[in-house]
Amino acid sequence: MNGKPLVSIVSAGMSKFGKHDGLLAREIFSEAAKEAFSRCPKLDPKNDIKAMFIGHMGEAYEHQGHMGAAAADWAGLTGIPATRIEAACASSGAALRTGIYAVMSGLADVVLVGGVEKMTHRTTAEVTEYLAMASDYPFEQWHGITFPGLFAMMATAHMHTYGTTQEQMALAAVKNHYHGSLNPKAHMQKEITLENVMSSRCVAWPLKLCDCSLITDGASCIILTKPELASKYTDMPVHIIGSGQASDTIGLYQRKSLTSLNATRLAAKTAYEMANAKPQDIDLAEVHDCFTFAELMAYEDLDFCPVGEGGKLVESGETRLGGRIPVNTSGGLKAKGHPVGATGTAQAYEIYLQLTGQAGKRQVKDAQVGLTHNVGGSGATAAVHIYRSA
Repeated sequence: MNGKPLVSIVSAGMSKFGKHDGLLAREIFSEAAKEAFSRCPKLDPKNDIKAMFIGHMGEAYEHQGHMGAAAADWAGLTGIPATRIEAACASSGAALRTGIYAVMSGLADVVLVGGVEKMTHRTTAEVTEYLAMASDYPFEQWHGITFPGLFAMMATAHMHTYGTTQEQMALAAVKNHYHGSLNPKAHMQKEITLENVMSSRCVAWPLKLCDCSLITDGASCIILTKPELASKYTDMPVHIIGSGQASDTIGLYQRKSLTSLNATRLAAKTAYEMANAKPQDIDLAEVHDCFTFAELMAYEDLDFCPVGEGGKLVESGETRLGGRIPVNTSGGLKAKGHPVGATGTAQAYEIYLQLTGQAGKRQVKDAQVGLTHNVGGSGATAAVHIYRSA
């Protein structure tokens, strides 16, 4: 694998994910930025960083728009261009790709990309309504569909077509909660059992409460620069060698298939080709497990296993720490949490830690190549990135 580095990550930061009572999104973002700056003492943030791109899904949560400028203000970076990127739950995955554009274009040598969302002060009903805004309004939202409902339809189609079981989906939750128990920044740091998942109340059949990701507050960011400048800032850069983003119909009802996300397949194809990599080259991955079934579908769409065998892959234990390809070592959206605007760069944060040997108890041995997969809505947007240690 000899993909040419597009950009290099020289630092990364992430807030604790969970409930941040009394804090605004911009304050939570400043926590992530502070960590990124402290990890990179050779960086002079005020003078070196030339642009910011911040993923942020919804103004409705805090009645606050203009998050690009707000985040820059509280990170101490006023003066530079600071732009909010919105692509539903893939907002900071899209922000990452935008930051890559900025560096590769030559317009900015050093760029901060990140994301943030403050959600826990809202009721579950309110959050459900706001998240549904990422689906089609006249034909989905208006009729009362929710995101658990949309992914439940996909899961049901997969079960019917390939024989996937509820127990196989539940195993993704068990695995990710184990990984999350090893992550001090995860929202949910406790293990659960298969019985816990299977006995949890139904949300949208076949998805139960323990199949669903958490309503979470949090922020994350990474700092990008040109590969030839990386050594100026750190001795342990992580190179991004592949980047893909694609879109699909906004409505699930318009899709040719309910058992696969075409946007993921297209984005992955672009990223693999750019990185000159194959699925078997990936040492670990962070995938978008907003629901347990979404992780099994991602295995297939990223070609980690044949179509229809995502359930068998999680059942085999190969995606658990110590397995052939550990997936969601951070705990994933399921246990780490899913503050929607922050998720894409939180995935990149985990890969950065893993490829620089800083992941602690959840460290993947000899990890050199990682992948992140971030999905917006029910799959109308997908961003896939591939990373390599220096």
